[in-house]
Amino acid sequence: MFRTALKSLLGRKVRLLMSTFAIVLGVAFVVGTLVFSDTLSRSFTALMASTVGDVVVRPAGSSGDTEPTARTVDASLVDRLEGVEGAARVDGNVTAFGVFVIDEDNKVVGGQGPPAIGGNWNDAPAGHDLEGLAIIGGRAPEKAGEVLLDSSTAGEAGYTIGEEVHLVSSGDQAVLRPTLVGIAGFPEGGSLNGATFAAFDTRTAQRLLLDGKDAFTDIWVTAEPGTSQGELADAVAQRLPDGVEAVTGDEAADEAASAIQEAVGFLTTFLLIFAGISLVVGGFLIVNTFSILVAQRSRELALLRALGASKRQVTRSVLVEAFVLGAIGSTIGLGLGILLAMGIRTLFGQFGLDLSGQSLIIGPRTVLAAYAVGIIVTMAAAWLPAHRTGRIAPIQAMRDDVAMPEASLHRRLVIGVAMILAGGGALAAGLMDAVPRPGWFVGGGILFILLGVAAASPVISHPFLAGAAWVYARMFGTVGRLAGQNSLRNPRRTTATSSALMIGLSLACTMAIVGASAKASVDETIEKNFVGDYVVSSLFGQPFSPQIARDMAKVDGVDHVWAQRFAITGSGPDGQGVAALDPAAFEQGLDLDMVAGDSADLRDGTVILDEEYADEEGLSVGDTYDVDLADGPRGLEVVGVYAENPILIFPAVTTPQTLIDAGYRDADNFLIVDTTGSSAVQADLEALVAELPIVTVKDQQEFAEEQRGPIDQLVLMIFALLGLALLIAVLGIVNTLALSIIERTREVGLLRAIGVSRPQLRRMVTLESVVIAVLGAVLGVVMGIGFGVALMHSLRDEGLEVIDVPVGQLVMFLVVSLVIGVLAALLPARRAARLDVLGAISTE
Repeated sequence: MFRTALKSLLGRKVRLLMSTFAIVLGVAFVVGTLVFSDTLSRSFTALMASTVGDVVVRPAGSSGDTEPTARTVDASLVDRLEGVEGAARVDGNVTAFGVFVIDEDNKVVGGQGPPAIGGNWNDAPAGHDLEGLAIIGGRAPEKAGEVLLDSSTAGEAGYTIGEEVHLVSSGDQAVLRPTLVGIAGFPEGGSLNGATFAAFDTRTAQRLLLDGKDAFTDIWVTAEPGTSQGELADAVAQRLPDGVEAVTGDEAADEAASAIQEAVGFLTTFLLIFAGISLVVGGFLIVNTFSILVAQRSRELALLRALGASKRQVTRSVLVEAFVLGAIGSTIGLGLGILLAMGIRTLFGQFGLDLSGQSLIIGPRTVLAAYAVGIIVTMAAAWLPAHRTGRIAPIQAMRDDVAMPEASLHRRLVIGVAMILAGGGALAAGLMDAVPRPGWFVGGGILFILLGVAAASPVISHPFLAGAAWVYARMFGTVGRLAGQNSLRNPRRTTATSSALMIGLSLACTMAIVGASAKASVDETIEKNFVGDYVVSSLFGQPFSPQIARDMAKVDGVDHVWAQRFAITGSGPDGQGVAALDPAAFEQGLDLDMVAGDSADLRDGTVILDEEYADEEGLSVGDTYDVDLADGPRGLEVVGVYAENPILIFPAVTTPQTLIDAGYRDADNFLIVDTTGSSAVQADLEALVAELPIVTVKDQQEFAEEQRGPIDQLVLMIFALLGLALLIAVLGIVNTLALSIIERTREVGLLRAIGVSRPQLRRMVTLESVVIAVLGAVLGVVMGIGFGVALMHSLRDEGLEVIDVPVGQLVMFLVVSLVIGVLAALLPARRAARLDVLGAISTE
């Protein structure tokens, strides 16, 4: 039976090719995601390991910080630690984010994701026996007015040694133009993963980045040969004052790498979700392919039974074919997935995450996952058709056509309805946050509904197919009637093929509604709550110098400038944002709808809270709001509760000085400018930031457009990923039609013999394809509308109060489905038209 299965497989190579493509694409997405994820993890781990010393001395409680604050350690500690037993050298580091390199075209280099790092140059050896950044050209900066850049940044910006470099920082001296004196790189290989690095001499770095304090953000202690990191850390800790800690380089590197990987970990989950979607869609194609092949081979299988093969052996023979097909698809998918990982790496490089210095990591789990996914999905999809072979009696199988029993369709309807109800319940529970891990319930609910509709579709789609047959008969005559009857002949096959397209389009429609609704909600919120006339903010969310607010307040025609700054308190998933606003802003006209207390009571050490957040935390005026700031836990007195206001991005608002006292940098994130209405004001404001390309001045319309931009980018990215599922669905239509033509070879020959022309035959096959595509599109659009509206309704409490169904976009999906139907029929129709009439009639 094993040899028979292999011979059968080899005899139907062309028929199984399309199904192999489905497995290849799905496995490739899984492999590409895992390879990219492992490469990303290894790259950050290696980078963090090569940028720490043997022992790191830092402010206590700063573990896991992904961005330096204004908290420092006194420079005198360097001298104090020089005599520690086992220490070879002690070096102080100055590190800060928000030092941007501007190229010769006044464009920012990097900044999109990976940070723009500034600091002092330190040639101390990195821990872990790894080669860190080293000077590969020129020399280290020695005085004010000199800078060193990493090689990637210098190359991208077009700067060479001896040229003046344009820098922008968040300090008071926002625009810098030092001379490039050195270039650093990784001689042993590696990169900064898209981050930019500008280094100064120590005193200049302290003046620019630490407000002139004689201090360091951390200190490296290098171990003498034979001294372990742990031993040196214990010896260093004995000489440290309160508020300062010593950790090994291993610990510091692991903390930093873990924090970064947690921040970008959603990428892996995001990509794996779409890999799963592709595999589900591919599963429908495999089920359809094996169902048709089993029906075509019914006589062959009956003969095997007559020769003594048992039902189990016949079933196993089909599963053996599925196993081989899955193994071949997995092997090809593994190779294609590696190429896909290269493409993903290049794609994210365009967004600033440059991993070109890290070779791809192909771990054992990736290879195992490729074969496990490919083989299991293929065999699972082939099991039902294989199981049906055991129910075909030898005498029945000798007939020309083996139809699926009606009772089977009824069972499918019952199973489908049950899955739809179960999926609807899980979806509702997840959307209402009534269960733990609601995201899993939402995803599982959508999957169950999609599979339930796919299971029940042979019954629930019958009116649509009958209506299409009626329309075809009146529009295209005999050819249309034949096409309609062919679609109705085996509704299970027709709907199984359309289900693949249905899944892709339902998710595409859902995202179209979510995207349109999110943008409409943003527009409405800004229109209702836009305060002042202009908004000043950073392109990359980085803070900027408070001097900008002071300068803008002096511009003719400006009434008030209200500055807002942000801080992320704590770390990990429980981190909470806190905003800071000068209390004078409320006196100057920045209106808040206070539910309790008075905004005028806001002062240093106090806080006002958003009404919903206060209710969740059980806080009211007079209570203490406990929060972990940069220097540790603090209790802020609650002096007011305000109604929701979109201008205040975070639910807790304190004063700027409170954050400065807690160790955060003195820098603004957001300005609101109120003017007298003079048309020349915007030009004057833009002139103030002309040399600061990271800072923009926007009116209400421009601000709304900026807020819509990320939504458009996300939706387009999701559409691009869903395109893979739609490609598999198109292959499914092509495969089903091709196999259907092979199955109906004699029928096609008879049609040609009684006078049906080749153009008519091509038209018949095309009409069948259009029915499949339009059925999938209609089901997908209807479910997509339901999913999208339900999802947006659940997000009303998050500020997304407008539900917008983009009718034009949904109509476009239907039109595209018509085009897909026509294109998918080209090859099968051409094959049908080219069949030899006498040869087709004589086919058994």
